[in-house]
Amino acid sequence: MNSYLSMLVVGLGVGAVYAALATGLVAIHKGTGIVNFAQGAMAMWSVYTFDEIRKTGTWILPVGSVPVGDAFATALTVALLSAAGLGVLVHVLVFRPLRHAPQLAKVVATIGIMISMQALVVLRFSSQPRTVAALLPSDALSWGGVAFSRDRLYLSAIAGLAAVAVWAYYRFTRIGLATRAASENETAAALFGYSPDLLAGITWALAGTVTAFAAIMAAPTTGLNPTNYTLYVVPALAVALMARLQSLGAACAAGLALGAVQSEIVFLSSQTWWPQWARSGAADTLPFVVIVVCLFVFGRSIPGRGGGETDSLPEVRLPRMRPAVVALWAGVGLALLLVTSGSYRFGVVTTMIMAVVALSLVVLTGLVGQISLAQAAFAGAAGFALSKLSTNAHVPFPLSLLLAGLVAAVLGVLVGLPALRIRGAQLALVTLAGALTIERFLFRNPSFSAPGGEPVQDASLFGLDLAVRKGEDLLRLPFAVMVLVVLLLVVLAVGNLVRGDTGRAFLAVRSNERAAAAAGVNVASTKLLAFAIASFLAGIGGCLIGYSRGQLSVESFGVTSGLAFLAFAYLGGITSISGAVVAGLLAPGGLFFVFFDRAVDMGEYYLLVSGLGLVLTAVLNPNGIADKLRPGPLPKPVRRLVARPRPKAAMGAPLTPASHEGDS
Repeated sequence: MNSYLSMLVVGLGVGAVYAALATGLVAIHKGTGIVNFAQGAMAMWSVYTFDEIRKTGTWILPVGSVPVGDAFATALTVALLSAAGLGVLVHVLVFRPLRHAPQLAKVVATIGIMISMQALVVLRFSSQPRTVAALLPSDALSWGGVAFSRDRLYLSAIAGLAAVAVWAYYRFTRIGLATRAASENETAAALFGYSPDLLAGITWALAGTVTAFAAIMAAPTTGLNPTNYTLYVVPALAVALMARLQSLGAACAAGLALGAVQSEIVFLSSQTWWPQWARSGAADTLPFVVIVVCLFVFGRSIPGRGGGETDSLPEVRLPRMRPAVVALWAGVGLALLLVTSGSYRFGVVTTMIMAVVALSLVVLTGLVGQISLAQAAFAGAAGFALSKLSTNAHVPFPLSLLLAGLVAAVLGVLVGLPALRIRGAQLALVTLAGALTIERFLFRNPSFSAPGGEPVQDASLFGLDLAVRKGEDLLRLPFAVMVLVVLLLVVLAVGNLVRGDTGRAFLAVRSNERAAAAAGVNVASTKLLAFAIASFLAGIGGCLIGYSRGQLSVESFGVTSGLAFLAFAYLGGITSISGAVVAGLLAPGGLFFVFFDRAVDMGEYYLLVSGLGLVLTAVLNPNGIADKLRPGPLPKPVRRLVARPRPKAAMGAPLTPASHEGDS
């Protein structure tokens, strides 16, 4: 019994981090209405800043550095000022322009900030894990026969004091009361002489400072690397939802409890009676379960931001899918494969594969408005299923490809079940937690996947060898052409889907679920169908990734990869087929990346540039890059010559002359 109680106390260390992050999340949501997925990544920068000053006496800036000495007081002051300044900067440059933007743009912006901060930490501090020197007394205590480290109690107290401080700010200060009032009605607050922008900036600074302080104090017990604090936001969001994004005390208590229970699960899973297959990642499934239960129980009662926020999404452009144009682009793709070799041909093939994955997000997010951060997890599930089917069961190609895609479709429907009650940022949270669960419980579980990766059997069709490499040829043309054919089939399928009755139902649900239901559309089945189709397409992309590399590893399908998938799909244009192709060009490993890496020798900066580009796209042009690349109207004689009957307008999405794609 003493061992069980000791493990509960041990879990208070990471629980304090959850509680502090949840306090910051609730504070920002109360003051601005934003669910900040980048909360952990922003706190991570302050922790690295503190640790670097303590070790070297140097204040590392995004560009350059300043010697400041290695005193504890200096390090802590600079780190906290960095946290406050970062919060203000994010508000002024990103979320102030997005005040009345749709939820998708805000979610994408927070993801862009998360990606940018993680990339910046790797560039400025390296990706190697760090050990942070102890800051709190850690001598052992014994109470009632239970031994534990004293620092866990201090960390719990710090998390509690942080929550009390933020609560007191909102409850007893004039600025805090004005912030709460502005969160309900910005116009009324402005009439009383309070600037909503100033109040929101103070909220971001306060939340960043409080979170950073607790994270710095807890870093010696949790360790420090560019991933852990970034992903701590998932359990923190889980406990924030338990508090309905309103109660700071409940969020703090739930964070401490979640850390303690996870620690207990880790201890229990080490016992001999615990099932072998459930030992890896068992504790990481708990936040996903908590999130789903909270959203199903009181998801509709979680408050949102007032002030006239619009639910509009980027414009959907219905493709014409003219055979001549499709054939032209197929010829362009084949020509690129023929004239390239080596890394550039691999870049072309990767572009095609990532375009398939991006098309899954066009279907789910662009057409139905359901935000998913789990497409990489679905792609990985299909890839690992393909490995089992091709190497163990010897299922031939392309049947193995289709069956693996169906595995991803089933998994997508299961993760998408909460979409029957929620959407927007809440659904993004569910899919993020689901992706983390799939990664930790399946991909990193020795019972389901080998530690060194899963081999994928080379494909062949009617005696034609479709292996990706043979001898000195590292990327054979037959394989590359096979990828091109798969991409064309997927493009045609998505194009016909968009123009058909199913596409009209998707657009109706995207526009207004109640109106769609009144028009006879089964909203629940339509959403689940969208998740199934999108997950199937992501699974096809994951299988192609497996074929192209000959072996699958968890690093290819981690949570950060899922964030990148949505990032590049949105950057290219998440509502159009041409946007998916642009996303493939921009994606890591794609043609632009290869050129950026080989010609400019700046590949290490690519993820940072991509994250910043994603934020700029969300702020300046929600329709994506493909919209800017669209050519202007043709001369009248040419328009008459190539005129075709227009498709009828989709339900809930009236078309304008600019609402068709002329390039796909």
